[in-house]
Amino acid sequence: MLTITQALYDQIVEHSRADHPDEACGVVAGPVGTGRPERFIPMLNAARSPTFYEFDSADLLKLYREMDDRDEEPVIVYHSHTATEAYPSRTDISYANEPQAHYVLVSTADSDGAGPFQFRSYTIVEGVVTEEEVKVVEAYETEAV
Repeated sequence: MLTITQALYDQIVEHSRADHPDEACGVVAGPVGTGRPERFIPMLNAARSPTFYEFDSADLLKLYREMDDRDEEPVIVYHSHTATEAYPSRTDISYANEPQAHYVLVSTADSDGAGPFQFRSYTIVEGVVTEEEVKVVEAYETEAV
């Protein structure tokens, strides 16, 4: 299950809608080993395409160096689908190289707001796609010390 704050959920949705009709993409980083998404990092879709996304290689290298320096890892890798449902394509599956990450897809196919809006999360491990529940919370529970 993916547990995400309402604020992060809203940021991902806002970025997806803002980049429509092109696919949006980005990462939400969190402390290594916690599985807790904390830091929203919208990325540029270098492909600038309505049918696929591509992280800019220089931006991605910079991001991974920054996460290393901050003891973070990608907890969520997200992107939008502009004309189809929020389900990973074959290309999405082939790009999925973070087995611990949640892969979030947002469908902006219904850009007029008249129909259902999709925000779905998956794990993708060795090409196997598993949909998981998304729990949206106001804030994460604090751990007792």
